[in-house]
Amino acid sequence: MSQAIVITATGTDVGKTVFASALVAALDGYYWKPIQAGLMGETDAQIVRRLCGLAADRILPEVYRLATAASPHFAAERAGVTIDKSKLAIPLTPGPLVIEGAGGVLVPLTRQLLQIELFAEWKAPVILVASTRLGTINHSLLSIEALKRRAIAILGVAFIGAANPDNERTICETGGVKNLGRLPTIEALDAASLREAFSENFKVADILGLGAYGP
Repeated sequence: MSQAIVITATGTDVGKTVFASALVAALDGYYWKPIQAGLMGETDAQIVRRLCGLAADRILPEVYRLATAASPHFAAERAGVTIDKSKLAIPLTPGPLVIEGAGGVLVPLTRQLLQIELFAEWKAPVILVASTRLGTINHSLLSIEALKRRAIAILGVAFIGAANPDNERTICETGGVKNLGRLPTIEALDAASLREAFSENFKVADILGLGAYGP
């Protein structure tokens, strides 16, 4: 199996897709969003394709494309679809694979299956993307606790937004996880500006899990 890294977040609209775009480019890898809920405007895969600057064949097709922008379980029910866990095995790729989850760690995929349970079965390490804004400490520590409880290896936290040193320190020290870096707000966001900001604020060696934290 190719080396896979799961990108999850403390919630929706945190910056997970932008971070995933930067990571795919930095690793010269592949990207996979298994479940896309919401088809109005650009999908996450289309955003990554635009921002990572890699060939189209590096973006793997989604298994489920659901029209409603909502939790996958509800979007699937609206579409008359049942999400089948057996169809969500990690695909083989020739290089590193970045997998982007849907929303936060405890998002339900069905009425009986939480996304975090799928992560546990995959046994791939996770990067938690967290905002630096107010409220992030609680959301981040709850997410870290849920991941550790299920013995999911955490490579660290990638912060998004304006500098907030105490929030970042508190989350990482209290949660016992690594601070991978912080991606600042980029006003003119495109492939070039994202690549530059990522290279200035993250080290690929850290992201590849040298000294990953387990449960």
